[in-house]
Amino acid sequence: MTTEERLYKLEGIVEGVMATLPSRVAGVENRMDLLRQELKGEIQALRQEVREEIQALRQEVREEIQALRQEVKGEIQGLRQELKGDVQGLRQEVMGEIQALRQELKGDLQGLRQEVMGEIQGLRQEVKGDINAALNRLMLYFTALAAALALLTLLR
Repeated sequence: MTTEERLYKLEGIVEGVMATLPSRVAGVENRMDLLRQELKGEIQALRQEVREEIQALRQEVREEIQALRQEVKGEIQGLRQELKGDVQGLRQEVMGEIQALRQELKGDLQGLRQEVMGEIQGLRQEVKGDINAALNRLMLYFTALAAALALLTLLR
């Protein structure tokens, strides 16, 4: 085959390709448009799916937060009750200690009162003895004075 024949053959092929090229390009463009439309649909479906997933996750997070709130409230309530019990026990313990101290103080005061009363009684007895001794001496002085006066009256 000669070069001309080859060129002729190539021209025929090129003409055939050129004749079919616009329809092929249009077909490719149509397929590209279909693929674009399909891709847009897929993207739209994915967006909707992502939105639904986000909404579901939001709902799940809200439920978890609500459950945690309830759990924390329960824990706080339990701690309050426990603390109230501890405070009540401590209050009773302190009141018992105060009552015991009162009793001990009453006993100490009673003992001190009795001791002071004993001391006062002893001092009374001592003062009475001193007063009696002073009165006895005074009686002796008056008796001596009366005897001296009686003697003086007789001697005169």
